[in-house]
Amino acid sequence: MEPAVLGLVLDSTVGISAERRKESVAGLIERIATAFGPVELSLSPVAVGELVHGIYRGNSDETVRRRREFVAELLHLIPVHPIAAPTAWIVGRIHGQEAAKGNTLPFNDLLIAASAIEQGYAVLTGNLRHFQRIPGLRVLSL
Repeated sequence: MEPAVLGLVLDSTVGISAERRKESVAGLIERIATAFGPVELSLSPVAVGELVHGIYRGNSDETVRRRREFVAELLHLIPVHPIAAPTAWIVGRIHGQEAAKGNTLPFNDLLIAASAIEQGYAVLTGNLRHFQRIPGLRVLSL
């Protein structure tokens, strides 16, 4: 039996897929709670940057407006865990250890993963392939 999940760091893919389905942030949070129980949620600044990037890639005023509102609500309801020296230390350790083995990890995903590892959380993502390569990280999907 898998250990209980203390919390989840949401990868941008979770927000992107919810926004594309026109799901509300409250609906997304409810769906996460149904799947994993009452867990703490957080975001990495990197995931926020990736979501904001998507706002500016919108191909219509309506898409830009909808994405902007989604990200604003997400930031209102879910705290952003800062990237500070302890997070950077985790990133540097894992990146260096894996590079020494010849493994290249996507740096943005490693930053998000380090936020989760630092908090003792899992990452919730739609991108299992990248995150499952990061040692010491519990990876979940909806």
